Amino acid sequence: MQAKVVEQLSSADASSILALLPERIQAALKARATEIEYPIEAVVEIALASFPDTEAISFADCKPGRGQ
Repeated sequence: MQAKVVEQLSSADASSILALLPERIQAALKARATEIEYPIEAVVEIALASFPDTEAISFADCKPGRGQ
């Protein structure tokens, strides 16, 4: 049986990831999702994608892969 590749984070997966984070980070991600009117799973994806970009200061200037 071949595993199905999923291109986007599900709402349930985003909730699971958020539950593992410190409350202040959870609150910040939820606040950002509300501010930019994105679903929380998209904001969690953005945060994960920006992590390897050592030159990014914020979500706005994130270009994943640039920092490696």
